[in-house]
Amino acid sequence: MSCRFRPCIDLHEGKVKQIVGGSLRDDGTAPRENFVSEKPPAWFAETFRRDGLTGGHVIMLDKGNEHAAKEALAAWPGGMQVGGGIRPGNAAAWINAGASHVIVTSALFDTDGKFLPHILDELVAEVGSERLVIDLSCRRSGRGWTVAMNRWQTLTELDVTAGTLDLLAPFCDEFLIHAADVEGLCGGIDVELVSMLGGWGKLPVTYAGGAASMDDVLLVGEAGRGKVDVTVGSALDLFGGLGVRYADLVSLGRK
Repeated sequence: MSCRFRPCIDLHEGKVKQIVGGSLRDDGTAPRENFVSEKPPAWFAETFRRDGLTGGHVIMLDKGNEHAAKEALAAWPGGMQVGGGIRPGNAAAWINAGASHVIVTSALFDTDGKFLPHILDELVAEVGSERLVIDLSCRRSGRGWTVAMNRWQTLTELDVTAGTLDLLAPFCDEFLIHAADVEGLCGGIDVELVSMLGGWGKLPVTYAGGAASMDDVLLVGEAGRGKVDVTVGSALDLFGGLGVRYADLVSLGRK
């Protein structure tokens, strides 16, 4: 079974970068960077638009990326989702800026990682469930996979299970799930996680993390039973990688 390719634009300090996900910190420590582009965000969005790739995401990894994100959305209006700092009160503005959907994680939890259902209700009231993507990016824990917020630094009380997906599905159009422990390492995907997501398969799900080759891309399709889409970052030649050719993914993105 094949999977659909979803393009990504990760923004850090206003530039398009590929970062080892687990290295993002709030303590001032510089993250590990795999790639820093000299091209502006709009160039990547225009490339995805030219090639007919929809459903990708623009992620603001830190503060100060709003202008860069708006540049990308303006270059491919209605063609990409946006995440990073999305909350009630600013979600509709990002839709108006050209995002097809807004992606939310940290706003759904308090500082201790407790899930806040009323925030989800507020977001749905503001933009509608059809415009909302819930990001359940996670880390391995003693409970399986646990949703991590604040740049994947803080574990929440919510685990990534079929039950959690069932609970949240009525409030969103899609799920986005980064396997934070393997994100940016190009060491292979989390096959067990992809298999669990494919076994659920009731809404579109995009998986990101660890893809190093076309074999990994094909493995997402196989393990996910054709129900899990894939993002490729650091291994992609478009981002300076050596493992996956962007040209080979374009046809998958038009599925």
